[in-house]
Amino acid sequence: MATNLHTEVVTLDDVDVEVTFTDQGAGPTFLLLHGGAGPQSVAGFADLVTDLHPARVLTPVHPGFNGTARPERLDSIRALARLYDALLDQLDLTGVTVVGNSVGGWIAAELALLANPRVSGLVLINAVGLALDDHPIADFFSLTMDQVADLAYYRPDGFRIDVNALPEPARATMAANREALFAYAGTSMGDATLEARLASVATPTLVVWGTADRIVPVAHGRHYAAGVPGARLELIETAGHLPQLEAPHRLVEDLWEFVGD
Repeated sequence: MATNLHTEVVTLDDVDVEVTFTDQGAGPTFLLLHGGAGPQSVAGFADLVTDLHPARVLTPVHPGFNGTARPERLDSIRALARLYDALLDQLDLTGVTVVGNSVGGWIAAELALLANPRVSGLVLINAVGLALDDHPIADFFSLTMDQVADLAYYRPDGFRIDVNALPEPARATMAANREALFAYAGTSMGDATLEARLASVATPTLVVWGTADRIVPVAHGRHYAAGVPGARLELIETAGHLPQLEAPHRLVEDLWEFVGD
């Protein structure tokens, strides 16, 4: 399946922002939003979706990730949501299902709250964003990469990264990605106002959660599903924080069943 790389200049609050994204396949349109692990954490899933079904998948790189530029004023999840809202308008897309993992899920939720009629569906995959005092999100920035693997995956040993063994450009990219993630989400990776605002989401919503996630406990998935009117919750026991990596075929099935409903 051919994958094309594009860059659009989107004006947000009088600031021109370059948005780089891949565009592949043809069919029902998905906007696939990555989390702090970067665009590579969803690239294979985008390939799988378009390999198994007639679908068009757009996968943007959040500005500041993977060497892209981030204007200083683009410094919040809500700002990113407004950026992608403007991108949908600029590309004149309709019937878009917005799919987000982790921080990408938080962006997707905020995007749904903007009520753009171009968005027809919302899929939240182990999304951060909620501030639940009884079920805190792990402080990613205080963890080693080994600790991240232990908490994030159902089978961590298959996903460990030896940062010291990476070439210098890769280490620099990881560091820049962490800086961008901190700028957007902070250490808490949550907004105390979000849960109450979810009642305003009118978009059909699917919440998918890998129950082995110890970065963002499954209680967050239950609160997301309870907070969005009519939302459905699907649990995946053989996955943690990134089901698109650990249970991609199951996730495609859940996604396609939702789109076909």
